[in-house]
Amino acid sequence: MDLITFARGTALDAAFTIFIIGIAWRLIAIFRHPVKRDLSAPRTTHTLSGAIRTIFSRMVPHREFRASTRFSVINGYVFHLGLAIIVFGFLPHIVFITRLTGISWPALPNGIVYLVAAITIMSLLIALMVRMNNPVLALLSNFDDYFSWLVTMLPLATGMVALGALGESDSALGASQNGLAVAVHLLSFELLLIWLPFGKLAHAVLVFVSRGTTGSQFARKGART
Repeated sequence: MDLITFARGTALDAAFTIFIIGIAWRLIAIFRHPVKRDLSAPRTTHTLSGAIRTIFSRMVPHREFRASTRFSVINGYVFHLGLAIIVFGFLPHIVFITRLTGISWPALPNGIVYLVAAITIMSLLIALMVRMNNPVLALLSNFDDYFSWLVTMLPLATGMVALGALGESDSALGASQNGLAVAVHLLSFELLLIWLPFGKLAHAVLVFVSRGTTGSQFARKGART
């Protein structure tokens, strides 16, 4: 079995299995956690709307903190949106998702995706430099923060390398290099899948649960968030 076959088969199956089991384990642990019974009368029964409102309202910092957090918030949106565009807008990724789910949609032009990938890489590098050079952030950061950054950056970096190898795939040597680059790109993505449920990257899923739960509880008490 060569590396590309392993990356597309056994490694991919194992990564998705660990990802699904890990996310399920995190969610089950959250919902099994005992909740103190609220004996007060509910102010409203529209707790779902409160949950949805909080999910979206927390995407914008409170007015008091906007000036001091503006740069970090904007940069965070840049790389989050960039990652979403790369994953869901690049044709090879859409083909990959279609093969797994049967769902497809039109792809963005390659030039746009390449530009977004470059911007996203720069944004992630800026985020790392800010973290390392800010005394408070540096003090609060741990292995999870840096490793999560690394496993997010690796698929972007290896994807750019794979694109470069693709342009040289006319020769036999180029085709071999392209296969190796694609295999490494897939393995870096699979590392991201494996790590995601167990590190801070789990917020990609859990953020909706935590914010929704908070919004629902506040709505029950008659408070807006």
